Amino acid sequence: MGLIYPEFQTLPELFTHVFRHYRGQEKKFPIARKVNGAYEPVTYDSLSNDVSTLAAFLKHKGIEAKDRVAILSENRPGWYLSDMAILSIGAVDVPLYPSLPPNQIEYILKDSGTRAIIISNMLQLGKALSVWQNLPDLEFIVVMNRLDEKVDGVTELSDAKKTGRAILDSSPDYVSYTMVKPDDTATIIYTSGTTGLPKGVMLTHRNICENVKSCSSIIRLDESDRSLSFLPLSHAYERTGGYYLLFACGAQIYLAESVETVSLNIAEAKPTIIFTVPRLFDRIKTNILKQIDNESPVKQKIFKWAYDTGIEYHKQLHKRKPSAILSLQHTIADKLVYSTIRNKFGGHLRYFVSGGAALPQKVGEFFQALGIVILEGYGLTETSPVTNVNRPEKVKFGTVGPVVDNVTVKIDSDGEVLFRGPNIMKGYWNDEEATNEVIYDGWFHTGDIGELDEDEYLKITDRKKHIIVTSGGKNIAPLPIEQLIAENKYVDQVMVAGEKKPFLIALIVPNFSELESFADEQQITAETRNDLIEHKQIRKIYESLLRNISRQLAAHEKVRKFLLMNEPFTIENGHMTPTLKLKRKAIHKTFEREIDSLFGSMNSLYNSE
Repeated sequence: MGLIYPEFQTLPELFTHVFRHYRGQEKKFPIARKVNGAYEPVTYDSLSNDVSTLAAFLKHKGIEAKDRVAILSENRPGWYLSDMAILSIGAVDVPLYPSLPPNQIEYILKDSGTRAIIISNMLQLGKALSVWQNLPDLEFIVVMNRLDEKVDGVTELSDAKKTGRAILDSSPDYVSYTMVKPDDTATIIYTSGTTGLPKGVMLTHRNICENVKSCSSIIRLDESDRSLSFLPLSHAYERTGGYYLLFACGAQIYLAESVETVSLNIAEAKPTIIFTVPRLFDRIKTNILKQIDNESPVKQKIFKWAYDTGIEYHKQLHKRKPSAILSLQHTIADKLVYSTIRNKFGGHLRYFVSGGAALPQKVGEFFQALGIVILEGYGLTETSPVTNVNRPEKVKFGTVGPVVDNVTVKIDSDGEVLFRGPNIMKGYWNDEEATNEVIYDGWFHTGDIGELDEDEYLKITDRKKHIIVTSGGKNIAPLPIEQLIAENKYVDQVMVAGEKKPFLIALIVPNFSELESFADEQQITAETRNDLIEHKQIRKIYESLLRNISRQLAAHEKVRKFLLMNEPFTIENGHMTPTLKLKRKAIHKTFEREIDSLFGSMNSLYNSE
């Protein structure tokens, strides 16, 4: 079926037509959330009614078209409700990551001139209240949870809806979506940014609607589809793909309880499609291999045979039709192994969609060999966000696929990837200079380096600003080197550094569960993580790893020294963005002394070959 109403030009128009289509159908629902240990649906009629009442309340409080209203919440039904209500009256929503500290919340609310904010719980309310005195434009707060005690200027969502209902009972036409125009700004999404202050990306209704339409022609969805949502809705990728696209096609969105419960929730929700980031695949792969290690030798051999069969089958499939014998072996392997693994994902999964960061090619091939399809895509907040995605009928790992409908790609003379299309942002909020730096000559300049293959599939090789220029003048893309290192089971995270230095080094966060298992086997005693990573035998693992991968690299690309970290890079310690990208400058600054000592020492921690 695809899009329920393909002609929509604005998001309120989309919402209205979908709600109208499902009016009175109590068995159909757009969202399900966990209540008392079981998934319960939020019906279309219930959500539609709540959207109208909250929209009426916001309008009653003086919120007008083009005013900014922020959302500070985890993924929950109230997020969708708030977004729909804000957009329905022509206001602009400003989504905030719930992981943000008060000072960053203050910056975004002040910069955007936000007049109201809708908040999930007491923790998030505490952050907003602590900075309210510094926000002259902020007039009121709506909180989704029950208040412990009354707070001036703060209204409970349930009370806001009651007020809105009373208004609508006396004036049914109080809220009308027809006032919203396609080129009006729908949202200002502040890019988390790996450097500097975040910039507000202005996306119009046209930007987002055209992107939803483009995606719907590639990823075919209908009301039989179900997704599990756990990426933050504050991010453009989850918002366009995991929310608007699914809603537009009548699919159901099951809300994961948390990132930690994703495996459990997948089994319960039985999704057909999951939008995720590469980090999840690393965890799943590790868990699968760990489970296989605990099986009997016979089962381990069967898994190895099935895996090798899958690799060979897909290799032949790309070139020609697989042989009859290989096809038969693949069918047997599917019954013995692949189907069992697919059942861990609820048994109905058609494909994962991967975005937000590069998917290592070997990880994609690992899952493909086991009968699990990953469609890797690409885009930026500034592009609403999807520009490219692999096609279900032809997946090429190591690429992000061809462009979606209505988008044109070009590789500039310096290798930078440029795009043109109706999905390109209006610009950065109150920052014409920054806008003109990325949109000129009719093209949006991504800051990514890439290349197109013979099928027009795009391969991103690195970030322009991440390119390391050594003291010898060599330009090195760190990402491919980091991916090679990260393939090892003893590595959890890695960052390569070496700007204006004579050689490269790596900051490696070990996979401590694997490392501790190795230590137990080798009877290595270590009281702390620090003791463990300083042990000679442990260091030899990483010396050997870097020596092995150096054979695949040019002389100037070899990683000659390394630092083992005892703590991971996280959002909380300021070393990752909310979309799980490394904040390279922040990491470099935190470990500046340790990094300098590596470069200062003339004795290499291992002899490269």
